[in-house]
Amino acid sequence: MTISNIDLEHCTKCSVCEDVCPNDVIRMDSQTGLPKISYREDCSVCFICEEECPEKVITVEPTHSGIVTFPY
Repeated sequence: MTISNIDLEHCTKCSVCEDVCPNDVIRMDSQTGLPKISYREDCSVCFICEEECPEKVITVEPTHSGIVTFPY
């Protein structure tokens, strides 16, 4: 799982997502003022960005890496 999408068309540039992300996965673009997924691989799937976004424009979804691990 990871952040799969940020709907930039409806984003209000509030930067809440950047502020609440514990892993700095989301960063605000200095030129556009819009959020971007800078470090997708560091996403810990905490859902904080999705939950805290006032406009609900962030989607965290399952993805398939092709690697399956089983705890023993």
